[in-house]
Amino acid sequence: MIILLARAGAFSLALALAACSAARQAPPDAAADKAFKVVTTFLPITLFTRAVAGDCATVTALIPPSLGPHDFQAKPGDLTALRQAGVLVKNGLEMEGFLGKLVAAAENPQLVVIDSSRGVATLESAEHGDDHGHDHGHDHGAVNPHIWLDPLRAVQQVATIRDGLIQADPSCADGYRRNAAAFTAQLKQLNSEIASQLEPYRGKTFVAFHDFAPYFAQRYGLKADYLVDVPELNPAPADLQRVAAEVKSSQLKALLSEPQEGNRSFNTLAKDLGVKVVVFDPMETATEEASRNPATYVSVMRRNVADLRQAFGQ
Repeated sequence: MIILLARAGAFSLALALAACSAARQAPPDAAADKAFKVVTTFLPITLFTRAVAGDCATVTALIPPSLGPHDFQAKPGDLTALRQAGVLVKNGLEMEGFLGKLVAAAENPQLVVIDSSRGVATLESAEHGDDHGHDHGHDHGAVNPHIWLDPLRAVQQVATIRDGLIQADPSCADGYRRNAAAFTAQLKQLNSEIASQLEPYRGKTFVAFHDFAPYFAQRYGLKADYLVDVPELNPAPADLQRVAAEVKSSQLKALLSEPQEGNRSFNTLAKDLGVKVVVFDPMETATEEASRNPATYVSVMRRNVADLRQAFGQ
């Protein structure tokens, strides 16, 4: 069993202020940029969309890559971007709970919204289906939204993004198809690599701080548990006691911290448990440079698997 721990965070919207500020901005120069404009929500959706769009469209991330969806605060420029865009691509499954009000405030009746989760097989949130007895009053919803961490579900998301972009911008249909096919081939190869590397660990368990891991675990025959449903929550004493009991009865090798958290708050815990600290990146944030390269998804997933194998004792 492995423990993955995450950073707490929170987000809020200032739509009224953003709407007023955006309304005062001068209208954009339509001749300055004639490229088809696409807005995405957060990092994995931005990576997938950029892979499909290629040179056919200008892709702008609504959420800066240094922030996750839980930390988002609307700015005047976000409304401007949505008013100028032809397409908005989202993960869906309630991951971007702020979008409804923001899209309504943008007042762009021509905006096409692509929900990349459409048709993807989902898993019930652990909050709704486990026996941990959590009662924090806040969760992701009935369905776990972290589908992008399964490369084959990511293939489905890419296909949905491709089809939506073709419908919205048929002038570059061949380009969207070609780009999507190339990236899909990379994702399928990645899945084959991961499946082979994790086969020796089938049935092993890891515990996440928040509930981001079940799709990854299901794909590769692992078991995922969690402390809290969403990262802005802190574990209750009962959560910590339950996990401590599980650690004592397991062959735990490491705590897996997310990059945003760092090791500061985990070194003492790891020392107490007699385990190491390594990293698993759920890809909700990245550097600006990394967010512009679709290959970031593949490289981060490969690194995650290498660290996971290390935590399992390899």
